[in-house]
Amino acid sequence: MLPNWFNKWNRENPKDVFGPGILVGAVGGAVFVAIMIVAWGQPYATDSLQTGPRGTGMSVPEFKAELAIPDPDIAELIEDEPYIPEAGDALAKDIYENVQVLGDVTEDNFNRVMAAMTRWVAPEEGCAYCHGDGDVETYGEDTLYTKVVARRMIQMTQNINENWDGHVNANKEVGVTCMTCHRGQNVPSDIWFKVTPVNASTAGWSSNQNRVTPLSQYSSLPSDALEKYLVDGEVIGVHSLESRTDEDITDPDVAGIQNAERTYALMNYVSNSLGVNCVFCHNTRAFYDPEQVTPQWGTESLGIGMVQEMNTEYLIPLGDTYPENRLGPLHGDAPKAACKTCHKGYQQPLQGTNVIQYWPELATTGTPVYE
Repeated sequence: MLPNWFNKWNRENPKDVFGPGILVGAVGGAVFVAIMIVAWGQPYATDSLQTGPRGTGMSVPEFKAELAIPDPDIAELIEDEPYIPEAGDALAKDIYENVQVLGDVTEDNFNRVMAAMTRWVAPEEGCAYCHGDGDVETYGEDTLYTKVVARRMIQMTQNINENWDGHVNANKEVGVTCMTCHRGQNVPSDIWFKVTPVNASTAGWSSNQNRVTPLSQYSSLPSDALEKYLVDGEVIGVHSLESRTDEDITDPDVAGIQNAERTYALMNYVSNSLGVNCVFCHNTRAFYDPEQVTPQWGTESLGIGMVQEMNTEYLIPLGDTYPENRLGPLHGDAPKAACKTCHKGYQQPLQGTNVIQYWPELATTGTPVYE
């Protein structure tokens, strides 16, 4: 009546009467748990964001427990109403020396923005992080590299808010400030430097991949995708979708399998940066067809263009300004930004909180508009 393995166990282990019971109990318990999960649903319920027609599988599942947890950095945002300028108010450029940006801001609003920047970027060091330990009379000097960089970063922030509205405010006013990237740190997290080649002893394409790096999302995919697409501006594409094509793969305008692998490396990075999967932007029926994508595809395309401009126009040119300890360990290159620098794993930075509402000074390169 009993199974053969049970009789064999008793013959070979006459004194061990607990072994079979423990085994049967463990297997039975596992089966019971599996049945309960199927019957009652998974213990951590998910919520899905539909990104395409029903039945196509175009939905982004997220754990409800994670959706309910706000980004902890939201608690550090500053709510500080600006002072509405009045006729005759003194301007910063008339009060302080060497005010190359924010000069047309009133003195009170200028100091308000400076105080906020201190909390966003250097809460421990305070004003001295950019201005040094001298008296207030020395604050106009450009002695420290941090002040030169900060000035350029203000200009970059203004440019993003003014010229990349289609990305940062795609569905509502959100904007960006220094806090979007810095989060109370001198140097933002999730910046990147060039790391290729990763296999110094190999020649050719293999020198760019087959060793896990943060830039390849710890996969064997190419580690130079951010460099090629977010700095060099190469066209994102894969190999021909037709078979037996008469194409010369040495032609730079012809995409080969290497381009496909590098493209997948970039897409993998974007997905992890936003905490989404492929169908957030693409249609599973036709990944390659731009006529069947979701609205988020256009928003992301603008984001790629925005990051290219940030890197080439603002961040990389500062390479000669930074001290050696701020440069890349392998190539001595300037720190660069990418999707994760702002998003930190969320679909929108700081979960779509309107960070620009109190800071019209950072919303435009011109005279701020106060409401």
